[in-house]
Amino acid sequence: MAVLISLALFAALAAVITWVGYRYYVQPARYLTRIGPAVTVLDEGGLARKEGLAVRIIREIGEKVPVSPQEVSLTRRYLMAAGYRSDNAIYIYNGLRVISLAAFLAAGFFARSWVGQPTLGIVVLIFAGLIGFFLPGLILDSLVSRRQERIKYALPDALDLLVVCVEAGLGLDQALVKVSEELALTHPDICKEFELVTLEMQAGKRRAEALKNLAERTGEPNLRQLVAVLLQTDRFGTSMADSLRTHSEFMRTRRRQEAEERANKVGVKLVFPIFFCILPSMFLVVAGPGFLQLIKELLPLMQQFGQTGVP
Repeated sequence: MAVLISLALFAALAAVITWVGYRYYVQPARYLTRIGPAVTVLDEGGLARKEGLAVRIIREIGEKVPVSPQEVSLTRRYLMAAGYRSDNAIYIYNGLRVISLAAFLAAGFFARSWVGQPTLGIVVLIFAGLIGFFLPGLILDSLVSRRQERIKYALPDALDLLVVCVEAGLGLDQALVKVSEELALTHPDICKEFELVTLEMQAGKRRAEALKNLAERTGEPNLRQLVAVLLQTDRFGTSMADSLRTHSEFMRTRRRQEAEERANKVGVKLVFPIFFCILPSMFLVVAGPGFLQLIKELLPLMQQFGQTGVP
């Protein structure tokens, strides 16, 4: 029996190792990753069949949430800045907010039973409700900030490739298409934004309007500056390659200055960890043995002095 169990465990472990090696390290898996995910098939109603039961339930809950048009517009703008452009994204987000609020309130009720004081239990319940209500918004803000940071670090490479394409004779529209194709693996976020700009222009929008939508959709300040440079260059008829090269050099200089600024702030930020964490440990290691030896020598004298008393 022990031999069969050992063989079964060995076969399971070998199967797992083989699957992981084939999926992540063998060459065909890399080609499949570059090709992209499987195509989502749409049914007759236009809804994706890939949508699971949990997502459908969350979306239906979100559709029942009463929200104002202003809040819907603001939330949709944040979702687009985070990279979620689906029509159902706003409903899924509202459903997640409701579920988060209910889950934290339930956890607050359970924690309230453990607390002895009724007033403290009410405070715990209110605090849990506030966490559940604001947690999805905080997570969304974090996703927006992280995506803007990725776009910010991808802009210099995209600008360099734009300069090369424009100097090779391509127009700005064709250069954006080429950049979105070449940098799709290394910088997918900015490539998707350039693809949306191209699709909007193909749909009939003017280039200036499509570029303004790009700046408003991402909310990244550096990308707003790039859009402003492109609009001014297109309006006044100056050289597109010279403007892009100058802006690229400006952005790289600014990134270097920001890195130097962060490096200069490191010394000030290290004061508190050194003072509260490292310095007590050093005092304990350096002065600890001497302090223990001092106590060892003085304690018998103090006890003897206490026994004899003061005349």
